[in-house]
Amino acid sequence: MNLYPNVSHKLKHLLLITCCIASVTGCSTLVANNEKTVKQTNKNITQPANKKPNVIWLVLEDISLEVGSYGDTLVKTPNLDKLSKMGTRYTNAYATSPVCSPTRSAFFTGMNQTSIGAHHHRSHLEDGYQLPQHVKMLSEYLRDEGYYNLLMGPKQKTDFNFSHIVSAFDATDGEIKYSGGAYTHAPIDRKILGHRAWNQYKKEAPEKPFFAQINYSETHRTFIADPKNPINPDDVKLPSYYPDHELVRRDWALYLETVQTVDQKVGNLMAELEAAGALENTIVFVFGDHGRAMLRDKQWLYDGGLRVPLIVFGKGIAQGKVSDELVSLIDLAPTTLDMIGADVPDYMEGHVFIGKNTKPRNHVFAQRDRCDETDDRIRSVRGKRFHYIKNFYPEQPYTQFNAYKKLQYPVLTLMQKLHEEGKLTPTQALFFADSRPPEELYDTYSDPEEVNNLADDPRYKAQLARMRSELTNWQERTGDMGMIDEAPEDIAYWDNFFAKHFKEEMNSRGLPANVDHDTYLKWWDKFLKDLGK
Repeated sequence: MNLYPNVSHKLKHLLLITCCIASVTGCSTLVANNEKTVKQTNKNITQPANKKPNVIWLVLEDISLEVGSYGDTLVKTPNLDKLSKMGTRYTNAYATSPVCSPTRSAFFTGMNQTSIGAHHHRSHLEDGYQLPQHVKMLSEYLRDEGYYNLLMGPKQKTDFNFSHIVSAFDATDGEIKYSGGAYTHAPIDRKILGHRAWNQYKKEAPEKPFFAQINYSETHRTFIADPKNPINPDDVKLPSYYPDHELVRRDWALYLETVQTVDQKVGNLMAELEAAGALENTIVFVFGDHGRAMLRDKQWLYDGGLRVPLIVFGKGIAQGKVSDELVSLIDLAPTTLDMIGADVPDYMEGHVFIGKNTKPRNHVFAQRDRCDETDDRIRSVRGKRFHYIKNFYPEQPYTQFNAYKKLQYPVLTLMQKLHEEGKLTPTQALFFADSRPPEELYDTYSDPEEVNNLADDPRYKAQLARMRSELTNWQERTGDMGMIDEAPEDIAYWDNFFAKHFKEEMNSRGLPANVDHDTYLKWWDKFLKDLGK
């Protein structure tokens, strides 16, 4: 039975898939205006001094640790660096999935996506699937505690792989479209406060504490050049699994400049919040939803797809502290509840990681299942040092066709060409092998790029067995629903949907779906030049 009748799904899916298929044509370069003064005309919050703290989740899409305070010396992120000094910076924070909808379904419930049936990317869009009866969204618990829930900003992203009867938020801004392809990239100087959600809050419940989720989408391709602080592609440091090629350097430089653009937006937002008196009794969590939108990173369970910045500052948070404790993004929900004095439900799989009720982790777990039309099943468990990955479909190559990647990643086409020509190094060629090892084990202390698989090294036999056992126990303990095959009609639906979409997108670029590498690389060259690189 087809759960997605043609009449109802077409427009909805074209909007929803922009998390994965952002059109790269017609994107305009946005000009920064970070010096614009925020006037203090918004201070009319009437909350009592002894009330519970406000909570803000500032979610940055598709970003890894390319931030100044995390050690990247090329990128200029003075605002995020300042927030790091104002609070606590976590160096071992990990998403539960390397793609948006599963990880967001997880961190907004405090549950692994595989425990609640939300593991396939873009699943349950129209079939009415709901969370298990005992599981609630974070905002439901906050509402019970007297909070007013806000979804603010031009990108109104919840991206849950489940339906919900109760509204997740009490007020939203509504989606606003700007040039930037099919994905929303608002101008740098666009204010967050003063729009529908904030105005509704001030009108209806200014005496209540608020919870606000604000999303910045810029690092989710299409990238944005930063004309104020351009980065020379010759200066970037590339991972060893990429070829040292000018196209790769240009693409990476654009990503770094996009991080700088996000940083400017963060600075503007903080000025707005301060002028509105909204930071005086507030805890702010700044974090990435998963890793950077690069080949072998996003959609993969290596650190490039999972490890994210996490900065917490505000009321009751230690200043200038750096923590290397393991944190999973599903820990955000229980920690938020604990910090406002609410009870944390026993069923939540996340741990409290701040305050007297902290429960330290020895491992974090991650899962990757179907992404768009690409069927897969991968699990991982990571400690501070060792990272274990289990490939349940080892007969499949890493580079199964995926429309999003072929439409968005110039480096993919380049490396496919170089691989066919025998010009990749052994490390780079690993990702283009015809199959995968069933197990992967990495010592991240000596091999932070995770390119030296130790699974077959007899010296690490005991470590491999321990990590394998940890994963098996976790799957049994949490009831990993991803081990159940997806319905054939759902798989067929997405195969057909993305085959059609890919052909249409390529046609819009004046290219055939079976374009040769050289022709496509010429198109990418022009595209990057048009973006400023």
